[in-house]
Formats: sequence, C-alpha cells, structure tokens
Amino acid sequence: MKFDIVKNRKWYFGFSILIAIAGVLIMLLMGLNLGTDFQAGSRVQFSVGHAFTEAEIKQQFEDNLKTIEVSSVQEIENYGAVVRIAKKISADEESEINGFLNKTFENAKPQISSIDPVVARELAKKAIYAILYASLGIILYMAVRFEYRFAIAGVISVLQVVLVVVSLFALFRFEIDITFIAAILTIVGYSIHDTIVIFDRIRENLKHHKVKTISDLESLVNDSIWQTMARSINTVLTVIFSAGMLYLLGGDAIKHFSLALLIGLVTGAYSSIFIASQLWVVWKSRELKKA
Repeated sequence: MKFDIVKNRKWYFGFSILIAIAGVLIMLLMGLNLGTDFQAGSRVQFSVGHAFTEAEIKQQFEDNLKTIEVSSVQEIENYGAVVRIAKKISADEESEINGFLNKTFENAKPQISSIDPVVARELAKKAIYAILYASLGIILYMAVRFEYRFAIAGVISVLQVVLVVVSLFALFRFEIDITFIAAILTIVGYSIHDTIVIFDRIRENLKHHKVKTISDLESLVNDSIWQTMARSINTVLTVIFSAGMLYLLGGDAIKHFSLALLIGLVTGAYSSIFIASQLWVVWKSRELKKA
C-alpha cells in the first residue's frame, strides 16, 4: 500500500530529532563502555560456570589478588565475566591472575589482554579519523556525482545512523572495541549506497519532468522513493539475514560486530528512505521559493 512519504516528512524529522536528543543524553549520562582497544589497562575475560553477581567477582579478585585493582565487572553470556583493570598488568600479575582463575573456577579459560596508554590514545585517534575521512570522502563523491545538497543530506542521514548505533551500545553497556569501528564503517558504506540509489532515481526523474512548484517536487521525490522501495527492502532483508546468522553462529569474537551491523542496517534503511531525500526536498524547496 503506497502512501505519501514526502508530505509527512515533519513527522520523520520530529522522530529523528527525539532519537538524536535521547542518544546524546544517554552518552552524556552513561558514557561509552570502551574496550581495552581505546582505554588503557587490562581486560580479563573468563567463564564462571554458574550464576554470579558482579560484586561477588570483584570481592574475590580483591581478596585473592592484592596488587590488582578492579575498575568494573561485566556479566556476559554463558555465565561469563569481563573484569576491567585500570592499569596495564605485568607478566607476573598476568600469571597470578591465570593461576587464581584456573584454581577458583572450573573451565575458566581466561583470556587476558592489555594495552598501553599511548597505544590506546593512538587507536582512538585513528578510529575518529577513519570515520571523519569516510564522511569527507562521501561528501566529495556525492558532490561530484550529484550536487552538494545531495551530499550534505546523505551524510546527515548517515550520521543519524551512527548516533543510533553508538547510543544503543552506550545504553546497554556493550563493549566498544576496534571491531565496533569496523562495523560502523561498514554501516556507513551500506547506508550511503542505499541513499545513492534513491538519489540517482530522483536525478533521472528530474531529467524527464519539469518541476515548477514545491508540490511537483514532492510528487517527483515520492514517486522516486516508491520506484526504488522494493529494491531497498529486498537488499536490507538479504543483508540482515546474513548479519543475523553471523550474530547467532559467529561466536563471541564478532558478536558485537554483528549486533552493530543489524542495528545499523535497519536504521540505515529507515534513514535512506525517510530522512535523506526529505532533507534534500526541504533544501531544494527553498530554491523554488526564491525562483
């Protein structure tokens, strides 16, 4: 059933603004659960094997490992735990932790990773640069291929997708590590690709229709969106199935990568259809008013 997407754009903008405000508040109030890739210190992951509380694990570490100061404990699936230590532990301390865990918990299978403060800062800086360069590249490509209005509208819609993914990870305290950045860059590429398909159809339709009024413009963009709707839905469903299988069967190492992809793909599809082209309509409408 077709409906007029473009004329209802104020509702979509309002919803997106509320999401953005909520996302910013979540990040300001709760902060990000940064992994050891971006936060100096050590990370200890192991299997407890039974139900536990975070306070219990912290107390056991403090009672048995006098030189280790636990900054946080996080419960993960299958009765697992992740313990964060503020400092980078030494080889002797790592050996001591391994011995304690293997003695205390059956099949603990401890995994310990540490990172130096300098390396953590460098990785965080490079992650930010990667996202900024990707956004700049998108703007330049779309400005050349289409026009600057398409470019800016496309990047704004993509940034909304990134904000949703990051804020949900902050809300549910999922760990943000280097694989999360890879997921964000993948989402950015997919979302802008879907947006480009819609923009390309708008550009083609503009060649064959004379747009004299704002109503003409809204009608043309609405038709363009519906002409590409089946393609957009089929594509996102196909990729969601793949990302879903990765999440279910891929193992703990890529669990958060797959989850970020799933959230980003759904949000990206919404943003491409309901936000990007509507932003362009608002901007283009001002030009028609001046004319």
